[in-house]
Amino acid sequence: MSKSNRLFELMQMLRRHQRPVPGTELAREAGVSLRTIYRDIAALQALGAQIEGEPGFGYILKPGFLLPPLMFSEEEMHALTLGAQWVSRQTDAGLARAAENLLGKIGAVLPVELRPILNENAFHVGRAPDHANEIDMQMVRQAMREQRKLLITYHDPKGSETERIIWPIVLGFVETKRFIASWCELRQDFRLFRMDRVGRAKLQIDRYPGRRRDLAKQWRAKVDSENANTSRDGKPRA
Repeated sequence: MSKSNRLFELMQMLRRHQRPVPGTELAREAGVSLRTIYRDIAALQALGAQIEGEPGFGYILKPGFLLPPLMFSEEEMHALTLGAQWVSRQTDAGLARAAENLLGKIGAVLPVELRPILNENAFHVGRAPDHANEIDMQMVRQAMREQRKLLITYHDPKGSETERIIWPIVLGFVETKRFIASWCELRQDFRLFRMDRVGRAKLQIDRYPGRRRDLAKQWRAKVDSENANTSRDGKPRA
């Protein structure tokens, strides 16, 4: 492993630890000698990394430092390109542009030898089917970002229509279907709404209370609890 790659891996190890980590543990994880760890720590500090600590005490990395040039392993590069391709073909136009811009920014700061991996076309993600009749996903993302309520009409599997105020908290993608996990004021509970069953939708001025991330945690806990009480064949456990 080259010194630049070794320094990058050491930075990644330090980022994973929230508390001071002994040099012996870093050496074991990196597969190098303790003396090499001491030298690499000194090299990173010389580059500007705010690494606090000393031999026998442990080391901790303060946030805010990025080791140039940006380095990724081949698998990490594949994960980035595959993820960006999926976003560009399965979500909305705004996120598709963001994914393309992200790859452009990464490509601009990558070492020359890694740049071809961004364009080697090792994966293929099919485009999502036409969702022309669905609610505008960009509006849903705006509602989530600003914690705004949505007024929607919703069609159940039997075709009945109801009008609801929902608090969008999570977007879901399952096979070809898209879902909005929300708090439903009508049901006073969390509900999943299929985007292809949403009719009219209007962003409301009112903001929903609390923090979206906390509501998302509550929804995930509810889903986990329901899954734990359901057997593999879909029948509730006794």
